[in-house]
Amino acid sequence: MKSLILSLSLMVLFSCQNKAQTNPKQLAVQTADPIEVPMKDGKAKAYFASGCFWCVENIYEHVKGVEEVISGYSGGHTKNPTYESSNTGKTGHAEAVEVIYDPNVVSFATLVDVYFGSQNPTQVNGQGGDRGSQYRSIIFYQNEEQKKIIEEKKSNLAKKLNATIAAEVYPFQKFWIAEDYHQDYEKKNPNNPYIQNVSIPRYERFKAKFPELIKD
Repeated sequence: MKSLILSLSLMVLFSCQNKAQTNPKQLAVQTADPIEVPMKDGKAKAYFASGCFWCVENIYEHVKGVEEVISGYSGGHTKNPTYESSNTGKTGHAEAVEVIYDPNVVSFATLVDVYFGSQNPTQVNGQGGDRGSQYRSIIFYQNEEQKKIIEEKKSNLAKKLNATIAAEVYPFQKFWIAEDYHQDYEKKNPNNPYIQNVSIPRYERFKAKFPELIKD
């Protein structure tokens, strides 16, 4: 009986998430014109969603040329998303990061390589044990040049793996900064079980694959 109830609950949950991703407001987000974020003090911004933002923030903060990484929410159709509301799967948002970087040191194309190289690119709606539309992979473009870079790298990876790449490609619209306690979470909570068992191992796997990209 418990198994039946659990199965029904999961069906309802994923049904809600699927509706959130296919309702008219969400489709409008996916087909909107991209918004380009202007450079400031010689720094550019890029946006990625790839599972838990604690993990993604930590990975990008170790990349040469990256000045700062902020955790937040993007890709959805609701305003002012929160951790609680995004976890319902009904907002369309995914946990995402804003990467502030020096394009003279690291290119957008390299940041895309970091993105695909630091996740399981074939997992749909999540990374590892973090499952649901709020953990899905989305890579955001701000102009046609970035879109071309993303689509070419995604296509090449699909051919290399002979598999479908799960990452969605969205025009960037808006990034909502997450609650204060999510920022620099790994640095502030190094002994947290999730950090020890999920976030740090994920970073170490990335570091082993791309040692040349890691800050000294």
